[in-house]
Amino acid sequence: MSFPLLTATAALPAVGAIVTAAVPAGRRTAAKWTALLFSLGTLVLAGLVFARFEPGGDRYQLTESHPWIADFGVRYDLGVDGIGVALLGLTALLIPFVLLAGWHDADPLETHSSRWRPTQGFFALILMVEAMVILSFEATDVFLFYILFEAMLIPMYFLIGGFGDRAHAGSEENAAAQRSYAAVKFLLYNLAGGLIMLAAVIGLYVVAGSFSLSEIAEARANGSLEMAGSTEKWLFLGFFIAFAVKAPLWPLHTWLPNAMGEATTPVAVLITAVVDKVGTFAMLRYCLQLFPEASKWATPVILVLALVSIIYGALLAVGQRDIKRLIAYASISHFGFIVLGIFAMTSQGQSGATLYMVNHGISTAALMLVAGFLITRRGSRLIADYGGVQKVAPVLAGTFLIGGLATLSLPGLAPFVSEFLVLVGAFSAYPVVGIVATVGIVLAALYVLVLYQRTMTGPVRESVRAMPDLRVRELAVALPLIALLIFLGVFPKPVTDVVNPAVQHTMQDVQKKDPQPEVEAAK
Repeated sequence: MSFPLLTATAALPAVGAIVTAAVPAGRRTAAKWTALLFSLGTLVLAGLVFARFEPGGDRYQLTESHPWIADFGVRYDLGVDGIGVALLGLTALLIPFVLLAGWHDADPLETHSSRWRPTQGFFALILMVEAMVILSFEATDVFLFYILFEAMLIPMYFLIGGFGDRAHAGSEENAAAQRSYAAVKFLLYNLAGGLIMLAAVIGLYVVAGSFSLSEIAEARANGSLEMAGSTEKWLFLGFFIAFAVKAPLWPLHTWLPNAMGEATTPVAVLITAVVDKVGTFAMLRYCLQLFPEASKWATPVILVLALVSIIYGALLAVGQRDIKRLIAYASISHFGFIVLGIFAMTSQGQSGATLYMVNHGISTAALMLVAGFLITRRGSRLIADYGGVQKVAPVLAGTFLIGGLATLSLPGLAPFVSEFLVLVGAFSAYPVVGIVATVGIVLAALYVLVLYQRTMTGPVRESVRAMPDLRVRELAVALPLIALLIFLGVFPKPVTDVVNPAVQHTMQDVQKKDPQPEVEAAK
């Protein structure tokens, strides 16, 4: 029996969560280093997965299959395609930076020493989320995926509600109430979507007689499994609504600004750069593969929703006074681009959407974490409380600028390549949709550059005059992310080579071909 590499990659952070939680209460530093070492070990295993994956090989590789709930046909089936490998690598890459950035976020409050913030619990919960997200990218059994899709809500609920942002304006009681509201709203939205998906999962089993993704897809492809048109549409909607909540897609997005605003900065990164990617990933793996005809049927409406997300999210980002909420609304706009690329049903669009998931994770992590360092120094999330920071903390301002320029997809930085591919793919199939989507680029430039101008330039405000620049630990977080943005901006080939074959499989699932350009014959 070969080494179960996929299981090990997901199991290591889960074991790390248990070990970290078991560290004695007075050993906070030991708990932090324990979590960090387990996350680095997971990154090494993810690197092995990436190295062993053969882009030109079978669709699902490194597969594992074991009986789980035999009476109901549920199996522990794992396997990764190119899209899963890319997002698994993104998750394993970002978690060490999340842990480093949150090194002191769960330490006891000095002014309220009786209010203990359990450091061990904070770091253990982050590792548990990592384990569930990685396993969700690996699962090829629909029921197993559903369990993971819902189970990751539990640690996220406690991370949002139990470890809030210390820069919250107002009293501690008001801050606690806002955290509780954000956590409950996050949980209710996602639970509602999950319950709808559960009904669709049961319906799929009744129709197909199996939870195996590969078996169902193969049966659909060879004609041995036929679904009535109305049945397929209802099942598709059950899955898609749950994924649209997780993504999030307008109008199911309203939980995200609350959750990101009230959570600690590392947890905000965990939400939008890691957990939310499960939703868009699942659209590619489950919606398009299991319900190809319904996916094409729903495409016009979904493209409209994606456009609304792009424009609406960008417009609200322009009007924000809170730094973290601005980045949250910007992420809603970016997820609109990802969904647009997926449902454009072109190879450029879907390759761009997958690459966008990876690049958005890195760029949002860079911008949000540096913004978190800024907020920690001043103790405020309000844009109006800053000014002239670049004169007293030039390295902080410089990394903040690069993260912001990546967010607006500046050429030479990683998100540009993915956004360009999405727009090319969308325009080739739906020219009007592609033209309208470009408005989001203009608005992105507006909210990013205005944010930088108001916080970093101009006269130095008295409240930031003594602000220190980035420290060694913070540089260890920011600089590698900036380097990755530049590297993937000029050389995205390592990711696209892995992703493109998987996209071709998806295009075959929906029986779509790229539109051919119309060329007038020479007279």
